[in-house]
Amino acid sequence: MGDYKELVILIAEDDAGHAELIKEGLKESGICNRMIRFRDGQEAWDFLSEELNIKKQNYLLLLDINMPRMSGIEVLKRIKEEETLKNIPVIMLTTTDDPREVEQCYTLGCNVYITKPVDFLKLSETLHRLGLFLQIVKI
Repeated sequence: MGDYKELVILIAEDDAGHAELIKEGLKESGICNRMIRFRDGQEAWDFLSEELNIKKQNYLLLLDINMPRMSGIEVLKRIKEEETLKNIPVIMLTTTDDPREVEQCYTLGCNVYITKPVDFLKLSETLHRLGLFLQIVKI
């Protein structure tokens, strides 16, 4: 067990309200892992590219698609092209439900694609289910 490192949840979400809902939804479902939020795709990529040569940490990335400076699709593509990052589980968590974008994300290597409902109560329920899913899978 000496190699065990706790899973850190990375949240790339440009909407501050959505980011807070994601954090709260996961916490309410029992997730107590450390969470780090990025305001856009470039921030997420900068963090991960620095991690290439630093410590080896276990990450799970919750990634929005439509973000400023660098899209979630571009972040996903770069992660899956990097040998030291390609095994990071990536869950696309976005309002976009265009079948072409869903297919593109799976083709690029995302693990799960979740469409965020626009309705607040449905979004809360989706986040609660995501938290339960993460506990069951024990990534």
